[in-house]
Amino acid sequence: MIATTPEEIQKLREIGRIVARCLQMMKEAAKPGMSLLELDALAGEFLKAHGARSAPQVTYDFPGVTCLSIAPVVAHGIPNEQILKDGDLLNVDVSAEKDGFFGDTGGSFYVGTPDPEGERLLKATAEALQEAMKAAKAGAKLNKIGQRIESVADRYRFTIIENLGSHGVGKSLHEEPKFIAGFYDPDDKRVLKKGQVITIEPFLATKSCFVDEMPDGWSLIADEGGISAQFEHTLVITDGAPLVMTDPN
Repeated sequence: MIATTPEEIQKLREIGRIVARCLQMMKEAAKPGMSLLELDALAGEFLKAHGARSAPQVTYDFPGVTCLSIAPVVAHGIPNEQILKDGDLLNVDVSAEKDGFFGDTGGSFYVGTPDPEGERLLKATAEALQEAMKAAKAGAKLNKIGQRIESVADRYRFTIIENLGSHGVGKSLHEEPKFIAGFYDPDDKRVLKKGQVITIEPFLATKSCFVDEMPDGWSLIADEGGISAQFEHTLVITDGAPLVMTDPN
């Protein structure tokens, strides 16, 4: 999507704020002893109260409101009866639709007691998102996003999940540009356009470089084990710093 009017920006900001606040609420609510289904139900109630619909359900008939992934599951985990334990590294991906506009955000965090190496991974991944956002401006090559992510991962000596990436969003959950690599791809000559709506979502890991699909047909697990983290914003590209749609404030 290319957002060209203030009204479109406002609609994107509205749904972006909803998913960001939903993620914030879920992070505060997640406690040892709670099931993933219970946490997902809270998200369903939150979205409904704000007039929004789960994007994975609307788009893909996903069996849950949000994607909840406990490491070593990296992404697209199905909310089920699994009970959260102290020390679990949980990734929450919240995307939703309202009035024909989509917002997409996500974040990883520890439930209860954090692991020091995991905390370092979270710090690096959050830093990778911020660095990548600095490269996201009109006229810049898309591969600059992956280059910034790769630079941060290398500095912290973490790997990148190469078969997961960022994407276009706006009037649907996944739009052009379909796949924005989280690593530097010199062959990618695509250029960002003013008003383009995209996500940036780095996936950094301690061991793995790829994910494999699990038998449930949705969950993606780290191929070499270890843990991974992800942070995600929906952005609108400008001539300068991008506009962050998924700000909870």
